[in-house]
Amino acid sequence: MTDRSKPLYMIGVVAEMLNVHPQTLRFYEKKGLVRPSRTVGRTRMYSTEDVDDLARLLRLSRDLGVNLAGIEIILKMRRRMIDMQKQIEDLVTYLREDGGTTAGTPAREPREALVRAASGQLAPVDLF
Repeated sequence: MTDRSKPLYMIGVVAEMLNVHPQTLRFYEKKGLVRPSRTVGRTRMYSTEDVDDLARLLRLSRDLGVNLAGIEIILKMRRRMIDMQKQIEDLVTYLREDGGTTAGTPAREPREALVRAASGQLAPVDLF
């Protein structure tokens, strides 16, 4: 499995991949919609994750007619949803592995949870 956040592509390659002008990518960066990494020489380097975000951004603007302000809101909400999903997965993993006990305390009888979560019902959300 490769690291999707590893910077791999220069701006010209990404522009060709997405069929846009490099200036468009610079504009999106200026607006804060994408944050590519930079080399020591200040060359923009885009990761696979960045390319996916840009493709999503272009789909929203081209196909769905969403303006840049709307795209910014949608991308921020998507990032927050992914972060919350990760927190939920970490919590479920913690509860399954540790059983909610801390070191030095004996395990208690299983109790009824305030919220029941079915293990098979948690799935990644990808709306766009």
